[in-house]
Amino acid sequence: MKGKILLLIALSGLTFWAFRTRPDSRPNIVFIMSDDHAYQAISAYNPRLTHTPNIDRIAQNGMLFTNACVTNSICSPSRAVILTGKHSHINGKIDNYFPFDTTNITFPQILQANGYQTAMFGKLHFGNNPKGFDEFKILPDQGDYYNPDFITKKQGNQKFTGYVTDLITEFTLNWLKKERDPEKPFFLAYLHKAPHREWLPAERHYEEYLKKEFPEPETLFDDYEGRGRASKEAEMNLLTHMNWAGDSKIFPENMDKLGIKESHPYDKGNYNYVVGRMNPEQRKKWDAAYGKMNEQFIKDFPKMTERDKMKWRYQRYMQDYLGTIAAVDEGVGKVLDFLKENGLDKNTIIVYTSDQGFYLGEHGWYDKRFIFDESFKTPLLVQWNGVIRPGSKNSNMVQNLDFAQTFLDAAGIKAPADMQGESLVPLFKGKGKNFRDAAYYHYYEYPSVHMVKRHYGIVTEKYKLVHFYYDIDEWELYDRTLDKNEMKNVYNDPAYAQVREELHKKLDALRKKYKDSEELDKMYIQKYRDKGYIKE
Repeated sequence: MKGKILLLIALSGLTFWAFRTRPDSRPNIVFIMSDDHAYQAISAYNPRLTHTPNIDRIAQNGMLFTNACVTNSICSPSRAVILTGKHSHINGKIDNYFPFDTTNITFPQILQANGYQTAMFGKLHFGNNPKGFDEFKILPDQGDYYNPDFITKKQGNQKFTGYVTDLITEFTLNWLKKERDPEKPFFLAYLHKAPHREWLPAERHYEEYLKKEFPEPETLFDDYEGRGRASKEAEMNLLTHMNWAGDSKIFPENMDKLGIKESHPYDKGNYNYVVGRMNPEQRKKWDAAYGKMNEQFIKDFPKMTERDKMKWRYQRYMQDYLGTIAAVDEGVGKVLDFLKENGLDKNTIIVYTSDQGFYLGEHGWYDKRFIFDESFKTPLLVQWNGVIRPGSKNSNMVQNLDFAQTFLDAAGIKAPADMQGESLVPLFKGKGKNFRDAAYYHYYEYPSVHMVKRHYGIVTEKYKLVHFYYDIDEWELYDRTLDKNEMKNVYNDPAYAQVREELHKKLDALRKKYKDSEELDKMYIQKYRDKGYIKE
């Protein structure tokens, strides 16, 4: 039996390894995920906005996916889809409000039961005792940028002094150096809070990014002509909905001096909370750097037109958003360096992704939620030495739904039959060209913050068909080839009649395949009513 791996039995959906007669040669997995990191903000995709040399290294040494996307563009549901390999309507985590059903079996549980050492550091966003992990230090809910609290597996709740991105990197490297069992393969989840709102950069990046100026997106002043109510009624506009204090960092006292009203009741409160977590030394550096920006704004504001304000707010947004990513890139570089210096990169799958896409001023928006590309598409870069050809690109429509099966497949473990994704391993090997010809999407969190309406849809290489429902009943169709910015709804255009009919049939088939239905739509709306989220 020398060199063989024996199985024990399957129990409650988990397969257990009985024993091994040689060191485990299955690949390690390092899963790096940031929060709200737009693909537009990674230079491997486009160097127009910023430079991310360390994240880019994963693409240079591996594969860049150009059509990776999500099933539901919002934080907690995306993470639940990743962990379970099931759509939101199946795993039950449809939004950021309803709790995660802990009876779900997650892929880390399966990896752990099959001999993998497992660890998680950073932002999970739901639950305080993630199943399937030998070690974890996770942020409660959204977490904080400065001096954050962490929920730990072994020491309870703890507060740490420092910057959250650096701390998560420190925990990750410490585990790799001191707690990793060299006799076992490992799954390591390295999960950043950044660049989630309210976008507080590390101290070392204040001066550099406050001086930067960024190119504007061509749709910054979009008026949503040619589209339905959903785009027109969403509350994500940089000028009218973004907070002046919390987001743009105008000191509350300066808002009062200039007669600027809060965009939301929590505008000043959010600012006071995040800077209130800083210690005196940190606050002094913050006030010095952002005080200069405030002084200039006080001088300029009286003569600003509405257009000027929009342009100013875009620049302020990019300075802080991209400034937070700078620390993420540095941290990724440290982890990549450690893996390479210790020979671990030779048998480790390294993944960099985000929980969804994000608007960086396109259509005048920030945030995500929509099926439209900036929100729907997500970065995905994968390195696997000896398997993935360095510098390769893949245009298949892959989804976060696929991660669970991919990791299990790479580990030689059969995925549970009720998982709904597909393994990406054949794509890593240059195979599987007919991987997926259409992706299914469904967003539920409405009415809620940003007021993006409930919708579901199908996305193919050439087209996008969307149904907005609940308080409206509107269909939109976009030609992704001729209308890359998704500015013109052609649903009622006679020239697209046949395309529309074919997409409706494909959408119905996908709904059936993934076990989604109008009955489930109504059930989740009723749950909102029962919780009081909908008042009619």
